[in-house]
Amino acid sequence: MPCRPGNAATDGIVVRQATPYRPWLTDAPDGDGEEQTVPESSPETHVIDFRAAEQLLAARDPRGAIRLLDSVITAHPENTAARLLRARAFFLAAQLRPAELEFQIVLEREPDNAFAHFALGRTLERAGRSEEALRHFRLAAALEPRPEFIEAARFAPGMGNGDRDPGSPDRDPE
Repeated sequence: MPCRPGNAATDGIVVRQATPYRPWLTDAPDGDGEEQTVPESSPETHVIDFRAAEQLLAARDPRGAIRLLDSVITAHPENTAARLLRARAFFLAAQLRPAELEFQIVLEREPDNAFAHFALGRTLERAGRSEEALRHFRLAAALEPRPEFIEAARFAPGMGNGDRDPGSPDRDPE
């Protein structure tokens, strides 16, 4: 049975890190004094790692999330959700170039992913590449007109984006 951090049975025991890093799995001796083995990577451990990475990201530990997601993506390079989560973790860890590359991979596979366009725009903006960022903000707003996407895209009535003033003479009759 895996030991979890903070468990009274594991307090004071030096834990050897497994590869990939999984803080809830240890090689600590069990009650019989025998060493427990860490299970090999499997689809089940990858799901656990993905969910744990989500929790680490929510707890503002992007580097821990990246460590967990590396093994998931190595085993499942086609997993777009894991790549998107890792891109978000890179962004929060201020690793802008890796974040940009991951968001681009996601967009190659899902060009209609509004959030990925928005997040890539934020990444480019943070890197000081405002013109490139604006393109992705506008794509995000066009794909999904959420308020934060529209605001980032700098769309506003009367700015040539197709919105009409309701009091204008060329207004469609109702």
